[in-house]
Amino acid sequence: MGIKFATDEWGKALVAAVNSSDAYAKAAANWEGDFYFITTAGPGVPQDHYLYLDLWHGKARDAFVVDDPSTKKVAFELRAPLDVWRKVLEKKIDPIRGIMSGQLKLKGNMMTVLKAPKAATELVACASKVDTEWPQ
Repeated sequence: MGIKFATDEWGKALVAAVNSSDAYAKAAANWEGDFYFITTAGPGVPQDHYLYLDLWHGKARDAFVVDDPSTKKVAFELRAPLDVWRKVLEKKIDPIRGIMSGQLKLKGNMMTVLKAPKAATELVACASKVDTEWPQ
């Protein structure tokens, strides 16, 4: 049985996967920034859902669910419906292409993200290693 997507437990599993990835450490050695990964309201998601992730030079420092997004001023927000997040984690949608095509909505400095495409790819690789249970 997997871990329910975008929960505190899932976030902690993601942190562990990131911190054990040499590929992510190398790809993101110069990357720093924190995110809200937002799952927008829709089927299986009654209201927008916020997962905070703090990334710092190839490591993840923390991840947890946030009920009130105004509690943290984040560098980036990445927003998508549940089905798009699932396709990203199943590697059916590349995160950078998803942003460019509008399937994922990015709020924050686009150039910073575009300068680190390998870091984004490796982060998805880490997330895809988390045994994820998806809402029905």
